[in-house]
Amino acid sequence: MGFAGSTSSFTRFRILDPVPQPLWQQLPDRLRKYAFRDIDDSQEMSSCGWVSFDNMLDTAWSEIPPQKADYVVFSLRLDRRRIPAGVVKKYMSLAFIEENERLRRQDKSFISRERKKEIREQVLARLRGRFLPVPGEFNVLWLTKRNEVWFASTRESMIDLFLEEFLKTFELHLEQLTPYNMASGVLGGDSPACLDHLEAACFAPISQ
Repeated sequence: MGFAGSTSSFTRFRILDPVPQPLWQQLPDRLRKYAFRDIDDSQEMSSCGWVSFDNMLDTAWSEIPPQKADYVVFSLRLDRRRIPAGVVKKYMSLAFIEENERLRRQDKSFISRERKKEIREQVLARLRGRFLPVPGEFNVLWLTKRNEVWFASTRESMIDLFLEEFLKTFELHLEQLTPYNMASGVLGGDSPACLDHLEAACFAPISQ
């Protein structure tokens, strides 16, 4: 679920770089530059990009701007075309049966490695046209006063993708707010050296 749901799982980040003042006026244009591109009518396996927080079909922010008081809100949309392995196996088998029959009529019996690769590519190309990509939406909440960004996912692969897209779009580096990083920020100074030497504490009696 995203931030508009009754429950939400998210990852917090802090911005490491100073945010240049002109960036706030450039935000809509930067989001549009790297907006989501639809692949329904193509054979591409995946596509990702920014969309409106309020409507994932709005890639131009024509309805509602991303700025909301002290917050900037938008979403990362990721569409993936998934072809079940069983379907690929079935149509690969049918294609090889057809190829073997064609070779038999030519008094041949061997399918070269290059031809096998070509057949596989042809089968996958046909299947891509028959399977629509599955859309996924992950909300982003930028707390401008706190210099923090919240991303509505805890999956490592999605976090990596988000960090890459955020840096590409805004030219700002993010650091994930783990308990270790948060403690370092609160303590300051030589806190990393102190934290590295802490030992786990037991807050409950150990049953015998």
